[in-house]
Amino acid sequence: MTAINRKTNKTIWPAPIAKIIKKYGNQLIRPLAALFVILVIWELLCPPGSKGLPGPLQVIQDTWDPYIINPLFDNGGTDKGLALQISASLQRVAIGFSLSAIVGIALGIAVGINKVVYESVDPIFQVLRTIPPLAWLPISLAAFQQSNPSAIFVIFITSIWPIIINTTVGVQNLPKDYQNVAKVLQLSGPEYFTNIVFPATVPYIFTGLRIGIGLSWLAIVAAEMLVGGVGIGFFIWDAYNNSLISQIIIALVYVGVVGLLLDRFVAFIASIVVPQEQK
Repeated sequence: MTAINRKTNKTIWPAPIAKIIKKYGNQLIRPLAALFVILVIWELLCPPGSKGLPGPLQVIQDTWDPYIINPLFDNGGTDKGLALQISASLQRVAIGFSLSAIVGIALGIAVGINKVVYESVDPIFQVLRTIPPLAWLPISLAAFQQSNPSAIFVIFITSIWPIIINTTVGVQNLPKDYQNVAKVLQLSGPEYFTNIVFPATVPYIFTGLRIGIGLSWLAIVAAEMLVGGVGIGFFIWDAYNNSLISQIIIALVYVGVVGLLLDRFVAFIASIVVPQEQK
């Protein structure tokens, strides 16, 4: 319950709410104010009834029912709500990104530990990582002959490079003091890896994972535009083919919000896993 201070005529918030407002008020109010200004400018440039890009009010009017108020509707086939479209895309991202994390971390550690291996494969990795995600799609379609595994492979091959590279850098930047301690304690190979190498590399690994998850989300939207099926990428492409610009815009809002949440989720896990002194 809130109260009013009769002397100052100001609202008195309960302690927990007041603490949250004090801590995060500016972080919320300023972006919301900037967003409001952007929406007003957009509406002024694209008033109702104008041709071309619809304004925000027109977008809401066109997509309110069912895409905003009922994102879980399912009429069969690809005619599904945006929440179901996003869910299908996230399933592909979860599989592809998980595979890239497992393989990327393992390869990064192996490459970082062995100088000969690093000098042998690093030029190859540097070439492969510059290939655009969609350039891999014809190769994956030829290899897997199905759209779903092909899209997952595109996610995998797109997100694996920052994970490999950052993990490798983490291993190579292992402080000399750590290595000297391992020699003094005469740690075995597994003990050296478990107690020295891996913990010291964790911050670099999460940097790679955070970059990788963003690339995964970018790749799946692009891949789904071409492979079809249920997914937010195909939804956007299908809306474009039918000149439904308002649907494209509301889908882009969903894509942006989900991408932000994925990034913040990985950052949150990192804040728990990475020791404070390593941040």
